[in-house]
Amino acid sequence: MTITPAIEARGLFKVFGRHPRSAVERLRAGAHRDEVADSGTAAVIDASFSVNPGEIFVIMGLSGSGKSTVIRMLNGLHDTTAGEVTIGGDSITDVSATRLRALRRDRVSMVFQHFALLPHRSVAANVAYPLELRGVGKDERRAKAEEILELVGLAGWGDKLPDELSGGMKQRVGIARALAADTDILLMDEAFSALDPLIRREMQEQLLELQRTLKKTIVFITHDLNEAMFLGDRIAVMRDGRIVQIGTPEDILTDPANDYVEQFVQDVDRARVLTAANVMERPRPVITDSGGPRTALRLMRDAYMSAAYVVDRDRRLLGVVSDRDAVKLVRRGERSLLSAIRPAPPTVSEDEVLMNLFVPAVESPLPVGVTDSEGRLVGVIPRVTLLAALQPGTGATGEITIPIQPMPTTEIDELLAGYPEPSNVEEGAL
Repeated sequence: MTITPAIEARGLFKVFGRHPRSAVERLRAGAHRDEVADSGTAAVIDASFSVNPGEIFVIMGLSGSGKSTVIRMLNGLHDTTAGEVTIGGDSITDVSATRLRALRRDRVSMVFQHFALLPHRSVAANVAYPLELRGVGKDERRAKAEEILELVGLAGWGDKLPDELSGGMKQRVGIARALAADTDILLMDEAFSALDPLIRREMQEQLLELQRTLKKTIVFITHDLNEAMFLGDRIAVMRDGRIVQIGTPEDILTDPANDYVEQFVQDVDRARVLTAANVMERPRPVITDSGGPRTALRLMRDAYMSAAYVVDRDRRLLGVVSDRDAVKLVRRGERSLLSAIRPAPPTVSEDEVLMNLFVPAVESPLPVGVTDSEGRLVGVIPRVTLLAALQPGTGATGEITIPIQPMPTTEIDELLAGYPEPSNVEEGAL
């Protein structure tokens, strides 16, 4: 089943100036934006992308890259010189002014960088303004405004004026106003850029918290790559009016499309972007809890490892067994590993960002285990891999193992040769 994009842009051009159509023709023929300056300023050149329902799609780039012009074409504040924009499959290109106003009222809300609050109205009246435009009654507007203000952490501030609020609180009011409109799509143009770093981070986290509940479709404009990486499900990087790469934060960080993007991501906080799944390595050796000590010893000997991970039949991590403990079991003639299983290393989910792995990595002498949604062991991350992943340009470090000095293989061979194989052959190697 094909899902209709919430927003789709096809071949968008925006040229400001005297001869925009001529400039578009020359740009399509391969001209650089500087070469068409005599015809006009090419702000956006052949931009195409789609935004899925419920997605946070970030458009980022430096000043003059065209990102703010793009977002203004998505709700018709700027006409397109060429190309088409669709909202939920419906084209908004060349529509009537009446239909465009209805679109902005019912389907698309916008949050601005500098708040754009009405200074003579109370906070609650600002939030309720979209409802007033729809003709909603006063009591219903007020109740809805108070509900939304509580959602954004401003309960009790409804009677204040905008001048009585801090910058972060004003931006919360701007977001609350957009939410009060109850549209499916939010366009956020540098919404947090005017805030100081601490408040900005707080607002980013609150936006993600709101998104987990409301599941809006959000197009977010920023020049800050760390902000883009933190917020975006996908990111479009713009340069000189063109989109040069679209991908997930991990895609852009680990596989930049060109030198420009590579330079852009050099100073990004990789610990907030990369996840356990990006850097984990295959755990080995692994044995099931039904396997015996002789099987475990053979696995550790063949892999030249000092310990093995123990999982159940569903591959859920139970713990680890060391070669020395397995030797003791063999000498005692035991056939089960259960008495020698030690507690498992701390585990994290596959989508856990690396910044949250430092504490478990420090607290355990063993690599951090990575489990999937069913609790199955899918990988491990030793400290060296965690640290290496934070360095730009480094990839995986190869297969890793539990970092304990293994017993000499000759000693294990002699032990296995000196103790006869049990009558029932042990199994359990994975």
